Amino acid sequence: MKNVVFDLGAVLLNWEPVSLVHAALAPHTPTAQAAHALVREMFHHEDWLGFDRGTHTLEDAIGRMALRLSLPEARLHATLAPLGERLEPIAVTVELLGQLRARRDQGEALRLYYLSNMSVAYARVLEERHAFFRWFDGGIFSGDVRLLKPQPEIYELLATRYQLRPEETVFIDDSAPNVKAAQALGWQAIHCTAPSALPAQLAAYLPVRST
Repeated sequence: MKNVVFDLGAVLLNWEPVSLVHAALAPHTPTAQAAHALVREMFHHEDWLGFDRGTHTLEDAIGRMALRLSLPEARLHATLAPLGERLEPIAVTVELLGQLRARRDQGEALRLYYLSNMSVAYARVLEERHAFFRWFDGGIFSGDVRLLKPQPEIYELLATRYQLRPEETVFIDDSAPNVKAAQALGWQAIHCTAPSALPAQLAAYLPVRST
C-alpha cells in the first residue's frame, strides 16, 4: 500500500498571497519587499492562524489584523471573505491527482488523502466547488479539528483515522516546516516548490508499474 497525502494551497490550489496582498492593499505595499513583509505579518501571525485552526472567526481575525497592522478593515474583509471562491485548481497537479485516482480505481494498492491548514468556512466552499475532492479516500482540514500543521498531532490524527503506516505514506506540501514535521514522524515527504516538477518528484516514490 502507498498513501499519498496532498496539501492544498500552492499544491492543488493556486495560493499566491504576495500578489493578492499587493493587488488589494497597494498603498501599503509600494515594493515587492513590502508586500512579502506584509504577507508574513498577515498570514503567519496568530490572528490568521487562529482562523485556520478554527479558534477565531473571520471577522475576529480581520478585526485583529486591521488593528495590529493599521489596515483598512473593510478592504481586508472584501479581499479575504470570498477567498474560498478565488482559489482555483493548479492544472498540472490536479491532472496528477486524476492519474493516481485512475491507478487506484484500476486496482493498485494506492490511497489518496489531503491534509490542509484551512478554515471551516473556506473548506466547505472548496468541497462544493471542486469535484476532485470526491477523488480522495479521506482527509483533514485544520479548522474541523482545531489543529494546525506543523503540529505533530494533526499528522497523527490523519494516520490514526485512516490507518496510515508512516513508511507507506508520501506527504506533499509547499511549506518546509510542514514537510520536516512529517519526516520527523517517519513519513516520506516532498517539498513542492514548483507544481510542474511534482509529477517527476512523486515518481521517485511511486513509480508507474509496467503491465
